[in-house]
Parts: sequence; structure tokens; C-alpha cells
Amino acid sequence: MNNNNKTIISIVAGIILTLLPLQARADVEQLLEQFGQTQQPATLTQLANQFFDELHAQQFIDEPCRFGSATPVDTLREQVWYWAAEFFYDNQQYDRAEQYGRMALPLFRKGNDRVGESDCLNILAITNLRLSDYEEAIDFIRQCYRLDEQNGDPERIASSLNTLASIFISANQPQEAEQYIKKGLAMLPTLSQERQSTLLGMASEVYHAMGNDEAALDYAGQAYDVEQHLGREYKSMVRLAQKASALIGLHRYEEAEQVLRQIIPYFRTIGDRQSLGISCNKMGMTLHCLMRQQEAVDYYREAADIFVAIGDRTNEMHSRKGLYESLWKSQPDSAKMELDRFNELKDSLYNSASAESLARYNAEFGNDWLQQKSQAERQAKRQAIMLGIGVAVLLLLFSVVIWWMMRRRQQHQSVVNQELHAHIEELRQQYKELSVRYDNALATGSDSNTPDNLSEADRTFLEKTVEVVNEHILNGHADAESVAASMNMSLFQFRQRLSAVAGETPQNFIAMIRMRRARYLLDNRPELNISEVAMLCAYNDTPNFTRAFKKTFGITPTQYLEKK
Repeated sequence: MNNNNKTIISIVAGIILTLLPLQARADVEQLLEQFGQTQQPATLTQLANQFFDELHAQQFIDEPCRFGSATPVDTLREQVWYWAAEFFYDNQQYDRAEQYGRMALPLFRKGNDRVGESDCLNILAITNLRLSDYEEAIDFIRQCYRLDEQNGDPERIASSLNTLASIFISANQPQEAEQYIKKGLAMLPTLSQERQSTLLGMASEVYHAMGNDEAALDYAGQAYDVEQHLGREYKSMVRLAQKASALIGLHRYEEAEQVLRQIIPYFRTIGDRQSLGISCNKMGMTLHCLMRQQEAVDYYREAADIFVAIGDRTNEMHSRKGLYESLWKSQPDSAKMELDRFNELKDSLYNSASAESLARYNAEFGNDWLQQKSQAERQAKRQAIMLGIGVAVLLLLFSVVIWWMMRRRQQHQSVVNQELHAHIEELRQQYKELSVRYDNALATGSDSNTPDNLSEADRTFLEKTVEVVNEHILNGHADAESVAASMNMSLFQFRQRLSAVAGETPQNFIAMIRMRRARYLLDNRPELNISEVAMLCAYNDTPNFTRAFKKTFGITPTQYLEKK
């Protein structure tokens, strides 16, 4: 096949990949446009349900979320805007994802939903990273990190550290990125395998950027082994792409080419333009180093077209640099045009303002200045939101209806839950499983921290805590403040005592019980659907339950049932 034919095929493939998701996006965009123009609560509810039905039809979510007529308007908008951001990010329309993420964020804050706020901040950070706006990306992720640190969730803290490292890598500051990835790697024993793989993969990218490609290859290999064990094909291909980068850095070009020829057709097949473009850039570099310049030009050109289409200026800059280097001997005029575009992108990306912003955050990481600024920003946004609040009478009406719906739900939950009382006793007897620290100690054969060494008072306290948490779940709510009150303790006293006895924060301890309860129901109650399981674990809506389940076990409830 001659080079002209290869170029034509690359262009056609790029057009096909661009057009593949258009119909799906058109359906979602039409619903979102109607939703945004509607003020009537009944119509908003109908459109929200249609929106989630469409996401479910496209297999983007496991199960459509159903909202009733009593659902507050803010809740409808919060959920629709957030999942719209997730949808457009997945479809690599980063400007649209950023738009909807910004619309959802104030609503999470207004409802004091810290978990939802953290998720929203994270997607805004990585979206702005894709848009090469490092100053905005770092602003969002620093807020996310502080929130995750306050909540004490190691999975979320590790996720924020991973995003921090990614931002500094993209901003061409790998030495700064290293300190964050080191913090993440130190947490590996406490994390799920999915999160371990993500951190190992980022470590590979960090050390490749620093020129330590032996370490980069080792981390990429570890991440690939984890993904193979988990059976995740897509993530395995991503880890192979990171392995190819390290091989290029080690001048093992033939091996890198072999790996890239395995993954590039895969990314074309699934329509992942971002990963395809990055892999084409790597193939271009490999072929350039092998002195196969025309082939390198074809891959660099395909990558550049992809990044222009999705608005990724950082990776487009790498494509332009590769085109300049591959063309300068054979086509100097074309090479000069690519060099001009490279310099234009470089100047726009690495300006002094962005550099100062990143340096300031790096120097003040963890200081009170960041917390104060974040609080001031949240307060300003809350005040802006207050200007759009509707008539107080409507809010009061919504509150009454919600109370009635919650009462009905609690009655239904109480009936369905009768047989679970016996399981509560079993959970209480097996409370040793409720602490990751105890699991690790038992697995290594250590006796120093096992529950057998607890005093009678500590044992009684832990058993009573499990019982109270389960009682609160049965009543449809499970938060640390309520549990502490039922234990006749202040929240501070409860946190201190639980940390000393079980080595866990109240939030994590309660979340473990809710998730184990969810897994028990999925294993033993096949007649229940996902929405009913969520309700029996004190989750008011399916999307939040699905998100919590996936962060705990690495897969969605539906995937868990299919795997089981």
C-alpha cells in the first residue's frame, strides 16, 4: 500500500470516528436543550427521566434513574447537569463537559452533598486539563483534594493525587508531579486494585517525563498485570500505551512499534479518539527514530487532526513538533508551517500566568491559604445561587411532599426489611470484617491488632456501633452525626473513640457497613432490583448508590450481578 493510500485511509478513519457518536449525542443534546429551557417542575421531571432513559439505552449507566413528582427542582438539575458532564467527557466533547460541570457544582454545594461535590470538582479538573487550561484545572483539583482529605476517604484522596500529578505532567513540570504520585504510591496497600493500577500507570508517565524510563517501564508493567488480572481489556491497552512510551525512551523502537501496532487498531475500533491520537503520536515518534519519515508524517498528521477536532492543544502541540521534525528534510516549507503552529501553541499553553499559578499551588500545598480561598469561592457562589431561588411557598410545598414520600418509603422499607434483622446479628458477630486494618492483620498472621486483643469495653462499643448503624440504615438514613447521637456521644467523641478502636473514620465505617449490606442483598435477594437495593441501604437515588458501589468494589452493581 503506497503512502497516499495510507493517508486517505487515515483521513477516512478519522471522519468515521468523528461521526460514530453523533446520533447518540444529538438525542442527548436535544433533551438537555429542552430541559434547560423548561421551568415547570412536572415537565422537568419528565425530561429528567427521559434523559436517564437515553443514557441507559446507550449503556452509559446501568439503570435509568426515576424521579417522582415530589423531587425538588434543584435535585433534578443537579443530577442531569452532572451526568451530562460525564457523558460529554466520555464522548470527548470537553468544552460541553466543562459547561455542564460548572452548572452542577453550585447545586451539589447548595445541598451540602460533599461526595457529589468532590466528583463534580474532579471531572471539572480533568476536563480543564484536556482543554489545556492548567490554571483552572489546578484550582478545581485543589478544592477537590482538600474536600477528600476532610472526608478521609483514601480512594478519593488517591484519585485527587493522581489528577494533580497528571496536571503537572501536562504542564511540563514532572519534578513537581513526582511528589504527588509518591504520596499516592505510599497509599497502595489501602487501595482497591483499580485505583492501584491508575496510580501505577501515572507513575509510569511521571518517570518517563523525568527520563527514568527503566522505572517507567516497571510501573507500566505492574499496572498492566493488575488490569490483566481484573480482565479489563480497555485499561490493559492504556497500560500498553504507557509501556510503549517507556520503550521509546529506552530506544527499544522495534518493541515499541510492535506494541503500538497492537493497540492502535483497538482504539480505532472502539472510537476512543483521545487514546488513538496519543498512540498515533507515539507511533510517529517511533517511526521517526527508525528513519521512516513518511510513515511518521502519516501518523502525526492523523493525531493532529484528532486533537484539533476535540480541542486538545497540549497533544496537538506534540503532533506539530513531530511533523516539523519529520518534514524538515523533505518538505522544509511545510515543516516551517508546523513549527510556527507549534510555537503558537507553546506560547499559549505555557504562559507566565499559568506557571505562576502552578508554582503558587505547589509552594502552598496543604496551607490554610488554600482552604480560606476555597471557602471564599464557595461562599460567593452560594450567594449567586441564592439570586435564582424561586418562591418560598413552592419550596415549602416541595418539603411537605418530600416528607410524605420519605414516610411512604420508610414504611415500605420496613416491610421489605424484616428478614434482614437476623443478618444484623450476624454482622455484629462478624464485625472483624468491618475494618481494613483487621483484614490486613489477619491476612499476615499478626495478632497485635486483631479484635481478640480488644478490651471488653472496646468490643462492646464496636458491637453497639454496628447495631446502631444498621438500625439507622433500616430507618432510611445513616450519617455520622445521627449515629453519634444514638450512641450518646458528641461527633468529636465518637470519631475519636472509633478511630482508636477500629482505625476508621465514622464516614468510612458507616460506608463499609452500607456496602457490605448492599453486597449481601445482591447475593441473597435476587427478586430485588438495583433501585430497591439502593433504598434498603439508605440511598435516596440509584446514581449515588451506583457511584458509591463502584468506588468500593471497582464495578457497578449490574456488573457485579453479571459477574456473579
